[in-house]
Amino acid sequence: MDIKKLQSLVVDALEDVKAQDIVLFDTTHLTSLFDRIAIASGTSNRQTKALAASVRDKVKEAGGDVYGMEGEDTGEWVLVDLGDMIVHIMQAPIRAYYRLEEIWGDKPVKLGAAKRAKKTDADAAPKKTSGHLAASKAAVEATPVVEKKAPARKAAAKPAAEKKPAAKKVAAPAGKVVKVAKSKSATAAAAELKKLPPKPKAPKAAADKEAPAKTVIKRVKKVAE
Repeated sequence: MDIKKLQSLVVDALEDVKAQDIVLFDTTHLTSLFDRIAIASGTSNRQTKALAASVRDKVKEAGGDVYGMEGEDTGEWVLVDLGDMIVHIMQAPIRAYYRLEEIWGDKPVKLGAAKRAKKTDADAAPKKTSGHLAASKAAVEATPVVEKKAPARKAAAKPAAEKKPAAKKVAAPAGKVVKVAKSKSATAAAAELKKLPPKPKAPKAAADKEAPAKTVIKRVKKVAE
């Protein structure tokens, strides 16, 4: 089997069972025993065994040869011998301990190149799409529309509010007396006051009351003896 087809089958079989950290290396310059080596990790004994079984079955279905499998009893490190390619399926602690990448990892092979498959005629033929679907219609390039901004209109100045002339105070003409009529209550109160008897006058002080006599004290000078 062609080595490119074989490595593609191995990578697909490992991805089908969700292997972790798949790497592929070219070993033609290091040994004549095999041309490729693949390393992948499993999270448990059960998964490592399932990964090895997936590689074995897929290679056999494609007409390839499987020369042997080792490590299936423990499941910590399972090796699948495909002749031109060796597949190591390991649990993470075992892989970190043995570090096979440092021994065989001089020439890594990109997984994109390893998974490159031949296109079939059915894949190459363009798919027919219904005429009423929008996806089947040719896309029309949209032309950019330039929007012109209308010139800004200047706000018309509002006319200043006309000030109303202040009302002039009209002075009353001199010499005229305006009589105001008294109210009925004021007139009735004045009539009641007139009916009251006059207040008695206070008696005047007696004019003949004599003022108190003033006493005069004379000082007598002593004659020296």
